[in-house]
Amino acid sequence: MSHTLTLPSGERLDYQLERRQRRTVGLKITATGLVIHAPKRIAQSYLESLIVQKSDWIRKKLAALTENKLPAVQWEDNEQLLLLGSAINLSIRLEIRSKAIVYEPGLLLLALPDPNDTASISRKVIQWYKKQAMTDFSRRLEILSAKLGVPLPKLFLSNAKSRWGSCNSKKEIRLNWRLLQAPPHIINYVICHELAHLKEMNHSAKFWAVVAGIYPDYKTAEKQLKTWSPKLHSM
Repeated sequence: MSHTLTLPSGERLDYQLERRQRRTVGLKITATGLVIHAPKRIAQSYLESLIVQKSDWIRKKLAALTENKLPAVQWEDNEQLLLLGSAINLSIRLEIRSKAIVYEPGLLLLALPDPNDTASISRKVIQWYKKQAMTDFSRRLEILSAKLGVPLPKLFLSNAKSRWGSCNSKKEIRLNWRLLQAPPHIINYVICHELAHLKEMNHSAKFWAVVAGIYPDYKTAEKQLKTWSPKLHSM
């Protein structure tokens, strides 16, 4: 849920609040801004006082985020996109009727009546990414769940702004479709992370031991994901 807090300085601070089953408050700067994870029963007034206490840290982190933030994708001919960690070019051409997107190595071909219709271009390209993501993620999930020795969970795509994946008590896994832009090993790490929640629905030492069992170099992948995040969110 989105919130706005006016700091003592008069500055307005926007943040996302996610209440969960947890004991402590967590402040996190993501590619889209400040996200707070808080216990379900904690008072809003306490949360806001905590934000004020941490405001200097928050401002510094948000300033760094702004400096590193990449411009949004421009939905035009020859725009560079990402697919599985590699650059591909978007090729747009004029056709009387729209045609299905065609992928060739290093090239995504889109034909439509109005090459300047950025709304249609973005919609079609994102739909293509989501379709490919479901196919790609499903294959990886099947392989990695077998490696962990757990039943294959149901997979859903998400459009979350602050989370790359999630796993719930119904044994459903949600993965952000934008991950399809990332290198394969990063996608594998996120999937392993969420699969580990099928055994440990927390982030305890036991949980990380499960992650390490199927993805030993998870710490490196986690750092790389943070580096890649601004790029992935540009779409």
